[in-house]
Amino acid sequence: MFGYRVPAPDEAMLISGGRRGLGGAPFRVVTGHGKFVLPIFRKTRFLTLSMCEAEVTETCVTKQGIALHVRAVIAFKVGNDHESIINAGQRFLSDQDQMSVLTGRIFAGHLRAIIGSMTVEEIVTERQKLAAEVLDTSKTEMAKIGLIVDSLQIQSIDDGDVGYIDAMSAPHKAAIQRQAQIAQAQATQASVEAEQVAARNQAEYARQTAVVKAEYSAEVDRAQAQAAQAGPLAQAHAQQEVLAAQTELAQRQAKLRQQQLVAEIVKPAEAEAERIRVLAAADAQRMKIQAEAAASYDRVALDRMLIDQLPQIVKEAAGGLAGANVNVLNGADGLGEIAAGLVSQGLTILDSVRQNLNGQDATDGRRTEENPGSGLLQLRSGKDRKSGDGPVDVD
Repeated sequence: MFGYRVPAPDEAMLISGGRRGLGGAPFRVVTGHGKFVLPIFRKTRFLTLSMCEAEVTETCVTKQGIALHVRAVIAFKVGNDHESIINAGQRFLSDQDQMSVLTGRIFAGHLRAIIGSMTVEEIVTERQKLAAEVLDTSKTEMAKIGLIVDSLQIQSIDDGDVGYIDAMSAPHKAAIQRQAQIAQAQATQASVEAEQVAARNQAEYARQTAVVKAEYSAEVDRAQAQAAQAGPLAQAHAQQEVLAAQTELAQRQAKLRQQQLVAEIVKPAEAEAERIRVLAAADAQRMKIQAEAAASYDRVALDRMLIDQLPQIVKEAAGGLAGANVNVLNGADGLGEIAAGLVSQGLTILDSVRQNLNGQDATDGRRTEENPGSGLLQLRSGKDRKSGDGPVDVD
């Protein structure tokens, strides 16, 4: 639009004519937005707010009197506030390139002053301290002209042909060279040791390789030998298995035959022997019972026979006394006593016979004869005894 002006983002628009600016400035400052400017009645100029650079190359004398060639670079710009823009605009609006020239001159003077109060060692070893002091001393002057410094870098310090800096760095160079030599020697030693280790590793690897090859070769030989023996071994194993199977079959057949023999011969024989033993035991028991019954019967029959013959025995005994010379005393009583004695003697004989029969049963049927002959008590008559006179007493 005609008469409407807008400054760039890195510019400040300065409008002169009409009203005065802030603080009695001869122009108004516009940044960041546009402004309608009446043509002919107002005049518009632009001041850059972008970063500018100034380079300083100066020969400075140190506190020790040694001349040093110092090269520094300053980065600066116009301040963003209205006061800084007004100060810079009043000084540099018509020739804005003069900002770099003036800035370089200002910093050159402060650089000479600061270096003159320091030694070469301090300047070389403490460059950041030098830059900070230069910035601090130039800040006020730069603010007066509306400029602010963003950074100051000391790029190089050189003493020319004096050789002071080289002499100052000689011990460090020697130490560095010594450290470099030591490092080189250590590197060489490490390299030699590494080579020796590599050689040993190679030798060990070669040895292990040879051992492995030998083991592989031996294993191959064993495999070949086993393969060559596999056929005969398999055949032998098969024959062995056949023999084992035949042996087992023969053992089973023998065991079966043994069981058959036991079932066919031993068991029937045992059964027959058991039958015979049972029959024999039964027969023996029967004979024992029969013998006991016969013995009991014989005793009963003998007792009966003895009882039946007892009168005859008494009679025979009495007959034996017929020719005897017997004096009977006491008359009828004495005769009764003799008869009673004969009967008692007969009973005694009967008891003796019974005892002999019991003794015969205990000695397996052998008979014990108490008297050979008829077993009857034989009474000798008076004829057989010595003749004598006098009476015979029979108690």
